[in-house]
Amino acid sequence: MINLHYRKAEKSDAEPLIDIYNSAFYDDYVRYGECPAYGKTVEQMENSIESFPKEIVISDNIPVGVISVEEKGDGIYYIGCLCVVPEYQGKGIGTQAFRHILSVYPDWKKFVLITPADKEENIRFYTEKCGFKGDGTLMDGNVKVVKFIKER
Repeated sequence: MINLHYRKAEKSDAEPLIDIYNSAFYDDYVRYGECPAYGKTVEQMENSIESFPKEIVISDNIPVGVISVEEKGDGIYYIGCLCVVPEYQGKGIGTQAFRHILSVYPDWKKFVLITPADKEENIRFYTEKCGFKGDGTLMDGNVKVVKFIKER
């Protein structure tokens, strides 16, 4: 198991967060021609940090991912981002990060997220590693996405 720690992102982290997001979501941007997590400006990222709390996932003092969770109230949380840069994927970091999310929000009743419907690796991760269930599809821009829910 890789030793990870997590640090709350601050506005001063905007540029490193942009680097992580751009690395993690570049393939989506190329694949779909759009990706809301890719290509943010510093100002957009600073606003996002204020609006949606983020934690930086760190391994051996290297930022390797980001977690962003929005509280919706009544124990319901929306996972806006759980990403790991490509060089660190497949090492259990995402699974550990999700377990961290569960510990940070002990009052959770339901987690909700969306991911592209044709991203089989994401679907396997969320269903097999994290215990989510599919809850239908919808369009996000020109991308068909699957809504996932994990309930207690």
